Amino acid sequence: MTGTASNPESLRHTVQGELGYWDPEQAALAELAPGFLDAWARLATVPVRKNHLGAKDRALIALSAATAATHLYAPGTCRQIRNALDAGATADEITEVLALTATLGIHACNIGVPLLLEVLEEAGQRSGPEPLTPRQEQLKSDFTRDRGYWHSFWDGLLELDPDLFEGYLDFSAWPWRHGVLTPKMKEFVYCAFDAAATHLYVPGLKMHMKNAIGYGATKEEIMEVLEIVSLIGMHGAELAAPILRDELEARGRG
Repeated sequence: MTGTASNPESLRHTVQGELGYWDPEQAALAELAPGFLDAWARLATVPVRKNHLGAKDRALIALSAATAATHLYAPGTCRQIRNALDAGATADEITEVLALTATLGIHACNIGVPLLLEVLEEAGQRSGPEPLTPRQEQLKSDFTRDRGYWHSFWDGLLELDPDLFEGYLDFSAWPWRHGVLTPKMKEFVYCAFDAAATHLYVPGLKMHMKNAIGYGATKEEIMEVLEIVSLIGMHGAELAAPILRDELEARGRG
């Protein structure tokens, strides 16, 4: 894709044709800084041109990044639901992405529980892991069966609050028990919101990359997930551009 900044209509055609949308946010940026929008478009269309994932999966991954609790970008949510439907996604597939992305909140425990265990040991209130009860052993077995893995960062949560762990197991395993996306695609969704600049959850990202490879993912596919999610940095400019344009018009400087 060559630069199209000197021809706004050509820029609109390219963005709409390759990315599937041209919203008020892009229109405002085209007025304010067409060269900048052109540079972004050349970046944003890299995964489209390589096309390791396909249009539907690209839209679903971008939807996960937009709907993550750490981001919640409404325009991106709207456009990626449209793109996913246009690419053949079903309501069940889109809803499953939302369910997978809703698990992001448990990272408060993934980060907080190990710190709490350290504090308890420093305070003399814990000397090491407690032996698992039969119930805890069963919960660990159920999690491994339903989620397809076990990681040591679950040990502390299972020890300190098996009730919460059981609740999270049922919540997080819903897409695995009832969903329609492939296990590999599920792992791509986890990678997407873990890698997002608004979250950057390193332990989960590495684990889900490993899981995805175990389900047959290629390095090119995982790179494409990262390329798609890296584009959320543009959302700040998208949010501000229509506001700036309107303020300039109100001041007679449009």
